[in-house]
Amino acid sequence: METIEQQLKDASRAKQVIQPLSVEMKRNVLAGLSSLLIANTEEIMAANQKDLDRIDKADPKYDRLVLNKERIEGLAHSVIAVSRLEDPAGKVLLAKQLDNGLRIEKKSVPLGVVGVIYESRPNVTIDVAALCMQSGNVCLLRGGSDAWFTNSILVGLIHTALAAFDLDKHIVQLLPTDRKFVAELLTATKYVDIIIPRGSQSLIDFVRENAKVPVIETGAGVCHTYVEETANLEDAAKIVANAKISRPSVCNALDTILVDRRVSENFLRKVAPLLQDADVEIFADKDAFVTLKNLNYPLLQEATESDFGREFLDFKCSVKVIDSFQQALDHIASYSSKHSECIVSANPDRIATFMNVVDAAAVYANASTRFTDGGEFGLGAEIGISTQKLHARGPFALEKLVTEKWLVTGNGQVR
Repeated sequence: METIEQQLKDASRAKQVIQPLSVEMKRNVLAGLSSLLIANTEEIMAANQKDLDRIDKADPKYDRLVLNKERIEGLAHSVIAVSRLEDPAGKVLLAKQLDNGLRIEKKSVPLGVVGVIYESRPNVTIDVAALCMQSGNVCLLRGGSDAWFTNSILVGLIHTALAAFDLDKHIVQLLPTDRKFVAELLTATKYVDIIIPRGSQSLIDFVRENAKVPVIETGAGVCHTYVEETANLEDAAKIVANAKISRPSVCNALDTILVDRRVSENFLRKVAPLLQDADVEIFADKDAFVTLKNLNYPLLQEATESDFGREFLDFKCSVKVIDSFQQALDHIASYSSKHSECIVSANPDRIATFMNVVDAAAVYANASTRFTDGGEFGLGAEIGISTQKLHARGPFALEKLVTEKWLVTGNGQVR
């Protein structure tokens, strides 16, 4: 294959098929897809194993790549959850009649052809397809080569669900993984309406720097939890441990612990056993290093500047002892990727200031950053977590897969 232009053309034409579909029809297609996922669990796991066999288990990408029975059931449930959400397209946002008799409406309409470039996580294949179909969009999926076998069987099942209702399979397409086609996708302004990169910072940077198609960035998360001096340290230790340990390979996992000097020793004494049980490697500033060294923490390194502002995506984190509330705010402002940030505190004034001042898509008080997720927020699923401010911010889900169109009806008016 020398070009993906035919796939791009097919996608553009498929807009005329998906956009007029009734909500009932789209729900039926998604219900069929959900059933197919459950019925083909063993086949999906077998294809997934082919991908897993090609990657080192120690690689942080391994966990993101795994599709076991529990995760496949979760995908099937999320597809149903998306199908039950209100269609964001076709809503009348404004209606009025002008003095000259023109009737004007502003309606929400699908974005059109949505191109998504992502790495490792095959669940994105199902999440994106379900969200795009429910909102009347066509999607072009460019997953990573490390998930090719899994993505291929999943898109095959999507095509089976579409075929059951005689719908064009080009509504959802899996693009080849050869990197030479990425540039073609990024510059396909004639056929593609939006590009969404989901993955590492290097992927996002590459897409931003090379795309001519409009881009919405999602994915990279450098997340902090600040343990303020009034915090309940038992709660703080549990929150930090959950944010780091529950699933370290995802973008809402904790990367840096900031702790007030006045409680640093007591806090580190409480959290260290929890992190040690999960074999978390800690990169500590000089003050935290001394405390953890005295606690005989086994996986301990002295932090360098590069360990702050670093997305670890692994059982690793950095720790910094903070002298003041303002220093914590300044550190987060300097190193945050504007994804998810947390304060653990019993001081309502500082909580309010933190929530209002910290510039991030999701800001937490006394809860784990692991909740930044479309499903957890009741959005059914997500394409990713947007760290931008235009069009979408935070969990980028169904409600944001639309734009606006003005409809003007007259009876012969001229200007």
